Order: sequence, then C-alpha cells, then structure tokens
Amino acid sequence: MTLYATLEEAIDAARETFLADNPGLEEDEADVEQFNMQKYILQDGDIMWQAEFFAEEDEEGECVPMLSGEAAQSVFDGDFDEIELRQEWLEENTLHEWDEGEYQLEPSQDTEEGQTAADEWDER
Repeated sequence: MTLYATLEEAIDAARETFLADNPGLEEDEADVEQFNMQKYILQDGDIMWQAEFFAEEDEEGECVPMLSGEAAQSVFDGDFDEIELRQEWLEENTLHEWDEGEYQLEPSQDTEEGQTAADEWDER
C-alpha cells in the first residue's frame, strides 16, 4: 500500500497503476467504471490518500468506492474538482493509524498524539 500526501498525487498514481495493469491500453482508450479512494490520518497527524481505478464496477480494492461510470471516467481523464471529491468524503470512513502500518476507523487514545487526534475528531 502506497500513500500520497495529496489526493491529486494518489489519483495520478492510481491512473498509472491502472494502465500498468492493462498493458497495451493507451491512456485515451481506457474505459474506467469505478473510482475508489481512502483517507488516512497518520499518528503524527499527517493526512494521506490512496486511490484506485477499476475497469469493472463490482471489483473490490483496498479503498472505499466513490464514483462509478461516467463520473469515474471523468476523474481518470483528469476532469475533476479535488475540493468536491474531498467534500464528498465521509469522515467516518477515514482510517487512523494506531500502530505503524495498522489502521482503524477511530483514532487511538492511548498516546498524546492519538488523544489530540481523537479530540479533533470529536470536534468535527
């Protein structure tokens, strides 16, 4: 699993991965049916992103399904508003790092950083 500091970087990497997984397919010929993304909050409070594209709508990945059909294709083609995608993200789907490389849906409260993240979580 590779995480990215910005959603745009995550989408670019997902596009590259999709094309690498479908050799012989040119970027302008790609037919994407599903776009998934995941938001992570690391122990130090940094926000990271992961994204993935699939050719079939029912494929499962590591991320939360967000868009399908034409909307997913638009994101693949670079025709999207990052702010709008962030606004559509449901905060209850955010994964919080509780141990190096281990994530859960709620922040850990047994460390100072975890308690701070939990307090910020509660304020939302």
